[in-house]
Amino acid sequence: MEFLPGIICLGIMILLMLIGIPIAFSMLVPALAIGIVTYGPPVMDLLGRTTFAFLFRDALAPLPLFFLLACIIAETTVGDELFNAASKWLSRLPGGLVAASILGEAAMAAIVGHSGGCIITVGKIAAPQYEKHGYNRGFALGALCCGGVLGPLIPPSTTMIVLTLFAEVSLGRLFIGGIIPGVLLAIMLASTAVVMAWFNPRLGPPAGSYTWRERFASLKRLWLVALIIFSILGVIYFGIATTTEAAGFGCVAALIVAVAAYKFRLQHLRRALFEAALITGMLILVIIGASFFTYIVGSSGLGKQLANAVLDMGLSPILFVIGINILYLILGCFMDTMTILLLTLPIFIPAVVALDLNLVWFGILVVVNMQIGLITPPLGLDLYIMKNTFGIPTGQLIKGIIPFFITLIIFLAILVAFPQITLWLPDMMKG
Repeated sequence: MEFLPGIICLGIMILLMLIGIPIAFSMLVPALAIGIVTYGPPVMDLLGRTTFAFLFRDALAPLPLFFLLACIIAETTVGDELFNAASKWLSRLPGGLVAASILGEAAMAAIVGHSGGCIITVGKIAAPQYEKHGYNRGFALGALCCGGVLGPLIPPSTTMIVLTLFAEVSLGRLFIGGIIPGVLLAIMLASTAVVMAWFNPRLGPPAGSYTWRERFASLKRLWLVALIIFSILGVIYFGIATTTEAAGFGCVAALIVAVAAYKFRLQHLRRALFEAALITGMLILVIIGASFFTYIVGSSGLGKQLANAVLDMGLSPILFVIGINILYLILGCFMDTMTILLLTLPIFIPAVVALDLNLVWFGILVVVNMQIGLITPPLGLDLYIMKNTFGIPTGQLIKGIIPFFITLIIFLAILVAFPQITLWLPDMMKG
């Protein structure tokens, strides 16, 4: 069988990951071994050339810049101000503090780009307020955990950047495609919290009221956040700059705002640069392993065989998408996001292209699925972040997550059924 090397490579990789070998080496070692056996010693030359070509792709350029942007923001008090402003406007509602934290995560998502950063940044401010006003911990922290899905959905998103490495899709269109779904999900999660607390006030009683003057005063510095967001998304949407240039604009805007408004100094910049370099280096090592693994699996024709199998089965595109979503939800219980992306995209993308599915729409579905996987046991990374950061028992946290998890599944079904929710804004882009 022509595609047997790809299957063997895939099997060895899964075995290595199950015994605890880091993902980068779990992909690189079997790919190198199978490559030498199948193609001979010249595969070593291919390893160097494919790695070089992969790392010097334009699509990878925004990644370190967005990491730097997130690290600069982490050195400021932007998260405090976002939550405080939202809580002043929503505190009179039952569950209002939870709704405020979800909206705070949505705003942070437009700057940070990943779930863990949103959860920790907003959660450290919100958690003491939950306790102060007698909120049920499982309910409040479960909602906060599910709100982390907004991190990579609302651009900029590191998950979307990695996705574009394997699919011929515009990163700018993918970024803009996440805006309306992200806003819709924030509203759905916040509404779920308010409705639940409305029927059961013990979950989250109203946290008092503020005058209109206090409410408007809480907004006075949020224009700085809006400036950073526009410097990224606005310039992409209006065709002013490419995604890489927008990432650079965002870093410059964040640095100016941090220095001018948040007492950001040289020691903060040093920490931000070090943290961004560390995160980028770790991810680059994974990508090197993934690039060669993708080459070996792709050379075996495994992806093309899957595409042909799907076409021969006569599945409609919608049934194929539903099947992929179910598979991703299952894989999310046992693997981390990066592993799933690097493992499945080289195999599934040929089938998606063969079925003539819109890659922007498919990409947003994948991003949502990946993040839902982060809150599903036993290996949900965001579950561990919540447990370790806020000291909540896993059982209590999972119980609080369940109603919001149902909201996430409904949201995913809506995106599948109505692709224009994702595609309308990218189709209106300039340039």
